[in-house]
Amino acid sequence: MTTSQLILGSQSPRRKEILSFFSLPFETISPDFDENSIPFQESVPDYVCQIAEGKAKKLAEQHPNSLILTADTTVYRKGKIYGKPNTPEEAFQAFSELAGDWHSVYTGLCLFKDGFFWNNFEETRVLFNPLSHEEIRHYHKMLHWSDKAGGYSIQLAGGLAIKKIDGCYYNVMGLPINSVRKLLLNANIDLWNYLK
Repeated sequence: MTTSQLILGSQSPRRKEILSFFSLPFETISPDFDENSIPFQESVPDYVCQIAEGKAKKLAEQHPNSLILTADTTVYRKGKIYGKPNTPEEAFQAFSELAGDWHSVYTGLCLFKDGFFWNNFEETRVLFNPLSHEEIRHYHKMLHWSDKAGGYSIQLAGGLAIKKIDGCYYNVMGLPINSVRKLLLNANIDLWNYLK
């Protein structure tokens, strides 16, 4: 397999980092897809999978002979979707609503190969610690939040906000390893063969 045969359709450094845990060669290309073109209509798995597939279809137009993997991650709590905050105010509002309670992180995945699209998704439940307004503002002052669903990260110091998780840690980072493995089996690629 040459480097150009697998495309990770993402600009996320976390997804690149996770896929780099394996010796499977790949390149990253950011898909030119408007995530806001997909409305949320009750089902979070459908929502994230539709966005992931939209990204894959966009890249497949330009790279029809490549194997393409795309993903979309969102945070969900009590009927509300929390995507990437656009402003500090949005980030603060999201954190205030998530603090002290459980929420779900969903990642939708899509794999394209030879004209076919396969979808998969993962859900991880996350419990936030109770947080004061001062703690939330300090978190957002010290840590990068604008490119993360819900305005937070689980890795490194970002994990200070999190009390407990139920499910895949890497899903919260944006690329659930076991779901990726299942999806890549459709292309006869098993990540167990690419451990490093």
